[in-house]
Amino acid sequence: MQKFLPFVDWIFNYKKSYLLKDLIAGLTVGVILVPQGMAYAMVAGLPPVYGLYASVFPVLVYMFLGTSRQLAIGPVAMDSLLVAAGLGTLAITGIENYIAMAIFLAFMVGSIQLLLGFLRMGFLVNFLSKPVISGFTSGAACIIILSQLRHLLGVDIEKSSKMHELVVYALEKVGDTNPYDFAIGILGIFIIVLLKKWNRKIPSILVVVVLGVLAVYVLDLEQYGVRVVGDIPQGLPNFQFPDFDLKKGMDLWPIALTLALIGYLETISIGKSMEEKIKEDNIDANRELVALGTSNIVGSFFQAYPITASFSRSAISSDAGGKTKGFALFSVIMVVVTLLFLTPLFYYLPNAVLASIIMVSVFGLIDFEYPKTLLKYRKDEYIILMLTFLITLFVGIKEGVLIGVLISLLLMVYRTSKPHFAVLGKVRGSEYYKNINRFGEDIEQRDDLLIVRFDSQLYFGNKNFFKQHLLAEVNAKGETLKGIILNAEPINYIDSTAANMLISVIEELHNRDIRFYIAGAIGPTRDIIFNSGIAEVLGKDFLFVRTKEAVACFDNPESIQDTDRKIAHQRKTR
Repeated sequence: MQKFLPFVDWIFNYKKSYLLKDLIAGLTVGVILVPQGMAYAMVAGLPPVYGLYASVFPVLVYMFLGTSRQLAIGPVAMDSLLVAAGLGTLAITGIENYIAMAIFLAFMVGSIQLLLGFLRMGFLVNFLSKPVISGFTSGAACIIILSQLRHLLGVDIEKSSKMHELVVYALEKVGDTNPYDFAIGILGIFIIVLLKKWNRKIPSILVVVVLGVLAVYVLDLEQYGVRVVGDIPQGLPNFQFPDFDLKKGMDLWPIALTLALIGYLETISIGKSMEEKIKEDNIDANRELVALGTSNIVGSFFQAYPITASFSRSAISSDAGGKTKGFALFSVIMVVVTLLFLTPLFYYLPNAVLASIIMVSVFGLIDFEYPKTLLKYRKDEYIILMLTFLITLFVGIKEGVLIGVLISLLLMVYRTSKPHFAVLGKVRGSEYYKNINRFGEDIEQRDDLLIVRFDSQLYFGNKNFFKQHLLAEVNAKGETLKGIILNAEPINYIDSTAANMLISVIEELHNRDIRFYIAGAIGPTRDIIFNSGIAEVLGKDFLFVRTKEAVACFDNPESIQDTDRKIAHQRKTR
């Protein structure tokens, strides 16, 4: 039961002492979730109430199926921007059709995540390298901030997911700025930032929301053109089927796949970081896919758009001392109470206040330190980060992720095609064989023996690189060379193409009266050596456990013990 229903573990081990802590954590998260949910719905291009709808049933489902007790899921800035960017490229007329597409998108995202979970495909996020994630996240954060200028300035600015267009549109309308909207937004930003610096336990977002509502209501700022949230429908979301449409599905699948992977990556990375703080390791990658997928699918039947884990709210739940996932129940209760009774209070909430909440929240997603580190130590990865960042800013959100992943994969292929090739020598006064370029005069070199190490798997992509470097070293030794030892410790795999190359090289060297030895091959590599025909050409007596044994055999073939040979020839029996 626990394997398929993770809630069984915590619900049957629940203690009375947990209740108060979960209550405090849940209400604290709920206080933040209500305004954040409304704000992020605006980022997605949806009416604010849909952020509240996305904070009810998906959160409840995750409470039962999620494997991390710290994670708080719901609407987030990144996914909301991806929804807006994805739907913005489609020819959608009318807000009703836009809402229907967003809800159907949640169903598609959940279906993809659920399928990947059942197929145990959680490893796919490994292809999103940290430079790509950092560049994409920073770029998306900048776009989210710029997209809120329309609310901060109180003007109608055309929507876009490209930075240069947003800047141009904003500059065109800057002369029409409503000073009251602008003042409210700027004050909101300052209050949130100052309160966070003064005492992080103060619910700064709630303070700004209350002050904004009071200011508009008491000072009657609507008459000065201040834009407010307005009427929010009361009541819980109704059960209704998403608007299934095959043609829409074909249009939506690229953004749905992007959202599914990005949302899952956010959940796993946030969950891991939360668990590191409390020295736990409960999060299960594939079960998280199932939990997220089910949450999104169920949410789509209750008018929710795509959701995932929130870093800020997860940190709040952890800091507030939540003991189990039960804290999510109290967050949902807070949202439900708001939907049933408190929505009239949010009528006077200025859009500029929601914009200030979004701007401050996502500014923390911009990573300044990691690019500096890469620029100093890893310039190739720095280029990947910057390309992803710039493509996300100026070309598009999806394109930033996809091209960043593609460049990362190309860099990985390039690196494996030209790995490190080292010539080894014996360190004086020891039995160690090390790179001659690192130890200089401390290395003993021999004219009759060449020892090399290849620091990668040997496959079709680097076989020519290996052969060229090996033969270059052989030719450099000249006629005095009588033996070659390949230190195969770093070689964890040899594919069929590379095996054929190695066989031909060994045969060529034998024809030149040069003996070839392989030392240090690990078990799986030894299996390949025997199964691919390499051992037959090499000769079983030329396979060794350690480099020093191969050197000893080269000097005196009778010096090798039977035990050493037995270990070197060990193969997988089943």
